[in-house]
Amino acid sequence: MIIWIASYPKSGNTYLRSFISSYYFSKKGKFDFNLLLNILQFPSLKFTKKNIFSEDEASQNWIFNQNQFFLNNKVHFVKTHNSLDEFKGNKFTSNQQTLGAIYIVRDPRNILSSLTHHYSLNYEQAYKKIMDENASLLEKSLNNDHSNFTFLGSWSNHYKSWKNTKEFKTLFIKYEDLEDNKYETFKKVVDFVNRIKSKELKIDEKKLLNSIRSTNFTNLKNKEQNEGFEESVISSNGEKKPFFNLGFNNRWQKILPKNILNQLNKNLQKDLNDLGYNSNE
Repeated sequence: MIIWIASYPKSGNTYLRSFISSYYFSKKGKFDFNLLLNILQFPSLKFTKKNIFSEDEASQNWIFNQNQFFLNNKVHFVKTHNSLDEFKGNKFTSNQQTLGAIYIVRDPRNILSSLTHHYSLNYEQAYKKIMDENASLLEKSLNNDHSNFTFLGSWSNHYKSWKNTKEFKTLFIKYEDLEDNKYETFKKVVDFVNRIKSKELKIDEKKLLNSIRSTNFTNLKNKEQNEGFEESVISSNGEKKPFFNLGFNNRWQKILPKNILNQLNKNLQKDLNDLGYNSNE
């Protein structure tokens, strides 16, 4: 069975995944990049039984591949950026494959800056991306294989698809709380995981604190600089871009162009209000 670690891209998924891997897959809560190998991404080439050559075929095989790789007595933490909305009539997952999910949402105005850096987009392109109800991701692969096709949809539809699902239990957390309410938020994560695993486990307080300390954003950024990180991307001029870039120093108030900010505030005002993101702050 699967516990999803889900988010729209550049919303803190890897930060959350680092904490979870540190707490559940290390002895004392000391983080190492190799621990992330315990929480891999789906859809991906690794988790498919055959070559897939179209988006339709990819979505038709999502549940089939989950059944092949994750339907056993073990609980698997799995990262995804996929929406829970159906694609061409195909569901991404169901309660037959999924035990629960942890979804992390982030202020979309800060997502824009991260998207421009990570995917080499300008702000107009990044804005159109988060508003596009048909948006998707497909990493380049051999022979035009579509096994890692990921359906995003719009940012708004994406978070709502996970937040409002009745299919399974979901813990919904905010990226900003990992800065402002770090201990309480990570403790909620551990409580949630232990509960849906139906295990009466007490939280290891020392390990929890160690996991929080060893995965703070500055430590992750320093580790990437010193050791490298395989999930970083290559820029158009062939240079590796840092994966852990601005983090909590990404402040849309100082970075986002006025015209883009005005468009976003206007078109996503209800979402910003619903999530507690004041449109003027």
